[in-house]
Amino acid sequence: MSLLLGLVLATTGFHGVVIRGPTSPVCREGQSCTEPAVGTVLVFSRSGRVAGRARAGAGGRYVIRLAPGYYTVRTTVAPAIGRGLRPRRVHVARGVYGRLDFSIDTGIR
Repeated sequence: MSLLLGLVLATTGFHGVVIRGPTSPVCREGQSCTEPAVGTVLVFSRSGRVAGRARAGAGGRYVIRLAPGYYTVRTTVAPAIGRGLRPRRVHVARGVYGRLDFSIDTGIR
């Protein structure tokens, strides 16, 4: 890997949290209806090839380094119901290591 490419990869990408919800059919005031999606694996692909994976750890937090560009994102387990992961398409800007949170719609209503 060239030094320049290594510097770009070291300074671009995302960090954030992955949450899932609703977690019950009835959400009550004062109680969260979402929870961290601990263990969820985010798969980032570009041009039909997997560019990276990130596993949500404690609190649903994840970190991934990616080269600048557009990526589609999915999880390794598709939900049986619900709209699934949002957002599904992301853009990594050159020189930006930004926050991007993901949500998984469980379809519980």
